[in-house]
Amino acid sequence: MRIRRLYQGTVLAAMCGCFTALYSGQAMAAYTNLSGPGIEYDNYVVAVEEGNPAIYVSMDSYDVLREANAGEYYQVLGDEGSGWIEIQVGESVGYISTETGVSVINVEELEGSGAEARVEANITATLSQQTSESRRQNLVNYALQFLGCAYRAAGSSPSTGFDCSGFVSYVMRNSAGVSLNRSSRAQATQGVAVSAEQMRPGDLVFYGNGSAINHVAMYIGDGQVAHASTYKTGVKTSPWNYRTPVRIVNVLGD
Repeated sequence: MRIRRLYQGTVLAAMCGCFTALYSGQAMAAYTNLSGPGIEYDNYVVAVEEGNPAIYVSMDSYDVLREANAGEYYQVLGDEGSGWIEIQVGESVGYISTETGVSVINVEELEGSGAEARVEANITATLSQQTSESRRQNLVNYALQFLGCAYRAAGSSPSTGFDCSGFVSYVMRNSAGVSLNRSSRAQATQGVAVSAEQMRPGDLVFYGNGSAINHVAMYIGDGQVAHASTYKTGVKTSPWNYRTPVRIVNVLGD
């Protein structure tokens, strides 16, 4: 995406195909047909002005790729006609209708504000955030493939079984390259403590009797943890607060 000039007091920041307004200016331009010779689609963005319009996997599908948020901007890849615009959504391609609270803007026609340094800083920060989110989601996906694996005391391998600390240690080492101590009590001394409100997928949740830690699980999002639970269940998911947590830590360093 080329941003040569910026819009009267509005800073636009590139975010892997998504653009976010850092502060607002005047109303956005209305949609016009982008078809025609010499059109450079990478000069255009879709601005989400209100609501949470759906971005679809394809124009003839009800499968939603994600919901957009007011204030976001997406790079235009093409005009599909009938008000449908093909856009870049992170590393994916999606389709959004101009009848759902969005408009199309030619960035080349926006007035400058001399905010290039601010845009560059925002790009760097956003890419770092997206890298962290992607790493954490990959970690969760890796952990979930072991659901149903057997429980084994002192176990640390999917071929023979896991105990709780062996499970999180195996997943962290093989998916994220993070080395953990062997016991849940020792693992609780690693990383940085976070609150339940700050907890993100990939963080470790510790449980115990009083303050004595005797169990660890990995938060996987949506209020759930994955953990090697008992001989009967093996590796399973549970609500993150199925027991009262003693400590929550971020060992991923982000």
